[in-house]
Amino acid sequence: MIAILQRVRQAQVEVEGRVVGAIPQGLLMLVCAEPGDSEAQAEKLISKTLKLRIFSDAAGKMNLSLQDIGGSLLIVSQFTLAADCSGGNRPSFTGAAGPEQGRRLYEHCLSLARSQLGDKVAAGEFGADMQVSLINDGPVTIPLRIN
Repeated sequence: MIAILQRVRQAQVEVEGRVVGAIPQGLLMLVCAEPGDSEAQAEKLISKTLKLRIFSDAAGKMNLSLQDIGGSLLIVSQFTLAADCSGGNRPSFTGAAGPEQGRRLYEHCLSLARSQLGDKVAAGEFGADMQVSLINDGPVTIPLRIN
């Protein structure tokens, strides 16, 4: 699985003009399943995301996790993270899992995150045309790939 984590002061996702998910301080997680991914990769991805020490401590060092600061998590599906641009100017997305597998693993990620963070987890809408807005904090943007 592939994820892009962005440390945010706030973030939200809209579908057809309505806000479907919004968070205050925390992480925006853009996530993509790849063929061959399983629930095990989703579990590792969520575990790593919640424990990754990318928030500043009192001394200004990135030493605290999302859980340490009591932050929120906005998870948005984004199959374009699997884009292959090596063959020309039009990206290929054959590296992304199919819709059924992608939805299943996306929903598994949501379920895992909610089991640990409860109502501090918000979500986009799988397969929808979404508009994501955020205030990136730092900026801190971390690519994460779990094999």
